[in-house]
Amino acid sequence: MNKCIAAVDMGTNSFHLIIVQVKSDGSFKIIDREREVIRLGSHKGKEFTWISEGEMEKAVDVLKDFGKIAQFYKAEVRAIATSAIREAKNKSEFIDRVYEGTGITVEAIDGKTEAELIYLGVQNALDVDDKRILCIDIGGGSTEFLLGENGLSEFAESMKIGAVRLSKMFFPDYHLTESGIDMCRHYIKDKLNTNTNLHPNHSFEMAVGSSGTIVAAASIISFRRNGKFKKSMNGFSFTANEVFELTADVLECKSPVDRLFIEGMEIKRADIIPAGLLILSEVFSKFKLDEMTVSENALREGIIIDTIMKMKEFQSFLV
Repeated sequence: MNKCIAAVDMGTNSFHLIIVQVKSDGSFKIIDREREVIRLGSHKGKEFTWISEGEMEKAVDVLKDFGKIAQFYKAEVRAIATSAIREAKNKSEFIDRVYEGTGITVEAIDGKTEAELIYLGVQNALDVDDKRILCIDIGGGSTEFLLGENGLSEFAESMKIGAVRLSKMFFPDYHLTESGIDMCRHYIKDKLNTNTNLHPNHSFEMAVGSSGTIVAAASIISFRRNGKFKKSMNGFSFTANEVFELTADVLECKSPVDRLFIEGMEIKRADIIPAGLLILSEVFSKFKLDEMTVSENALREGIIIDTIMKMKEFQSFLV
């Protein structure tokens, strides 16, 4: 079991790679990581129905680089694709092109499976084994929700509201207008209202947030509190008022360049963060959350844990 595994999270906004060394007891240590912003499915139409030729080429180039890093560590690669790829009409062509160009087999998973894998990652990052938690992961193409306790999920849902998707729909060229903001907010509310599992009457001990928008928001909030950057946001908690205040400040900045003047703003997220924060604000309102705690682990760490579990099952079968 003392070997290396590479997990590739092929998200809508960016591709992430982590390389881990698996110890004999099944635990693991991250020894390398890479991230590349890619914006899949964002160049044609308002929905993620097509991955363009340029996006395919970029994806193959990124995955070739990831493959070389994995090869250096002699790591077995597991690549998981989410919202933009699972929705694309040319999904099969994309998966074939990736395999032909890189030798990497891509698994396009459904939203509920994505939520379950994120929950595995969260449990590895925070001490929540005996807690009933609501997990929220805001991605580029979708937002995942899961209510879980003791490693078991009560429900897992994926909604087609994400920071890239809504930016594309309501904020052309990433510039904000009052009408665009209002339409985006109403769209999020309507989407959340269509799912009967998403209501404020659930009982849970903590809300946990993961992935780009939430980590970026937490980082800015932390900077506002302390005037300096934290190296890790894992376990950091922020309040509803802090989210609403940050959202209002960001929405005052009509262009991505304006948003860069907000202290702590990540350059590569300044364009899509208004949509992400609108989702986060509406989630806080929908579930009547007082605060949220950050998990820096999400899908990619969940892929690693799931892979290790499958390896253990296979070894048990052989015995």
